[in-house]
Amino acid sequence: MTAINVTSVNVLDNPSKVTNPLQFEIQYDCLYDLADDLEWKLTYVGSAESEKYDQVLDSVFVGPVAPGQYRFVFQADPPNFSMLPSQDIVGVTIILLTCSYRNQEFLRVGYYVNNEYEEEALREEPPSTPIIDKLMRNILADKPRVTKFPIDWEGQGSGGQEPQQQQQEAPNDVAAMEQ
Repeated sequence: MTAINVTSVNVLDNPSKVTNPLQFEIQYDCLYDLADDLEWKLTYVGSAESEKYDQVLDSVFVGPVAPGQYRFVFQADPPNFSMLPSQDIVGVTIILLTCSYRNQEFLRVGYYVNNEYEEEALREEPPSTPIIDKLMRNILADKPRVTKFPIDWEGQGSGGQEPQQQQQEAPNDVAAMEQ
């Protein structure tokens, strides 16, 4: 049985400039005492060609967690664009919000992200080198891809690696995934 039910994830300050921090309001219920912390992590997928461009934007540990309802805002700085292939800065990419317990990932929420120029002239004729200060980020918050994984909450070795539910679309209120 799961100990954590994420009831909603809301993307804040969206759309915004790509240089603004990313913000997610996360709400969850804890069903019973957890001795260790939950780890929330936000990863920016820098290129579809290689994981070496992925950037962990931030991670935060929350806990120990007692039964009850929780809500917090997870804020992370934007990616370091100088570490990304220039051809992958403008266009569509992915942001992954994950949660783990005892180094076991049990939740992954993926969002498509579209980085594009605010000015129509730049969209029609983009410069060969991206102008970061002129880019807007739009996280497709209404179409997250949610994957849950069964884990061993008690430390008895019964967790697995196969997703409990295959990836599914859910509204930005991810309560639908818990049913």
